Amino acid sequence: MSSIAVPSAGLAPRRAWLTDLPVLLVAVVWGASYLAAKDITTAHTVTAVLVLRFGLVVPVLVAAGWRGLRALTAAQWRGAGLLGLVLSGIFLLETYGVVHTSATNAGLIISLTMIFTPLAEAAVTRVRPPRAFLAAAALSVAGVVLLTQGGGFTAPSAGDLLMLLAALARTAHVLFMARVKAVQDADSLSLTTVQLGGAVAVFAVLAAAPGTGDAPWAVAAGFGVREWSGLLFLSVFCTLFAFFVQMWAVRRTSPSRVSLLLGTEPLWAAAAGIALGGERLGALGLLGGILVLAGTSWGRRAVA
Repeated sequence: MSSIAVPSAGLAPRRAWLTDLPVLLVAVVWGASYLAAKDITTAHTVTAVLVLRFGLVVPVLVAAGWRGLRALTAAQWRGAGLLGLVLSGIFLLETYGVVHTSATNAGLIISLTMIFTPLAEAAVTRVRPPRAFLAAAALSVAGVVLLTQGGGFTAPSAGDLLMLLAALARTAHVLFMARVKAVQDADSLSLTTVQLGGAVAVFAVLAAAPGTGDAPWAVAAGFGVREWSGLLFLSVFCTLFAFFVQMWAVRRTSPSRVSLLLGTEPLWAAAAGIALGGERLGALGLLGGILVLAGTSWGRRAVA
């Protein structure tokens, strides 16, 4: 057990699995979310889809957790609001990113969060990560370079770069959740509600601004059964369930363990993109994907 993951060292095997299993389920739905988002979103409907996605779940959360929300202190509201701003940035980067790249690329590039988080945590705590982890990080980065140039040695696409920025933003979000003292004593439901409410407010403001794309109500009116099914999947499973579990788990284990347990996400993203989306990686892309998965798997073992 590395010193980076000390907070989880005392977990008994049974208790650890009770915490780990919901996080692994989050990895499954998040992996499938890239294809679902790509299927119902265009460059002109990103903010509208995000308003609809978050707007469907926030009223339910408010109704379910009204007492908890009223009990939050001013400092807790500010802390959760800050996390909501970071969260809105993550979703903007991810959604615009997946529109401009493949679902497979998106899932594999975002997996670099598993490398960035322990490195960032090591920088904050001033505890140097093991050499094996640093080697695994280098292998993952090399894999991403090949993955994003699967069609030949060209510059990465705009979508690939946006997904890389999203991975960095996810890292910041995980660390903030563990280190913002104001939110440590608040219940997970209230914190999730404030975060998602703050995010949907950001998206609503952006959607109302000129030149940011179609209006949410116009997009909703044009949705058919397939689009509404995809939106409900993104809202209920990929938003409500996923972020509640993440906030619940990060306070019972270490930030690194939460991110590393999400390591199967790129596998599910690749499986969905290839099996359901008809995507192909090409020779270089396939090699890059293998290196990313190998590097993240090695990195998980190095800090476990």
